[in-house]
Amino acid sequence: MFDTVVVATDGSDSVKRAVDVALDLADRFDAEVHALSVIDASEVDASPQQLRDELRTALETTADAALTTVEERAERDVTTAVREGRPAVEICDYAREVDADVVATGTRGRHGENRLLLGSVAERIVRTSPVPVLTVRQLAPAGEDDGDDGNATAA
Repeated sequence: MFDTVVVATDGSDSVKRAVDVALDLADRFDAEVHALSVIDASEVDASPQQLRDELRTALETTADAALTTVEERAERDVTTAVREGRPAVEICDYAREVDADVVATGTRGRHGENRLLLGSVAERIVRTSPVPVLTVRQLAPAGEDDGDDGNATAA
């Protein structure tokens, strides 16, 4: 059913569970795994000119670390890629390019605290993806109850 799984990661804590779920799905279906991290071009462009190169380098380092984490957690080979642009657009374009069967992502990334249900990137991916999207919520830390049962949902 699934031959190619794309996991979108920004390295944030909320994406760690999505990585685990995506890798488990790939293991169950013996699917190829592609891990993608996108450097948000608007974040770089919004920074002061004298800081842009430094910010881009820092974001590239974060992206590389996020992809390394996926590779370390996987029990199979992982194809990795870093793109720069609008995250949702780049993720959907990548899914088309690799003929993905599903895209897995967290519901909130590094900037997700201001969104109620889905982060803006996850929401855009769900609305525009050419393939099914598996959104995975981070479980609340022990003792906290945010009303989330921790289930993954497919859109």
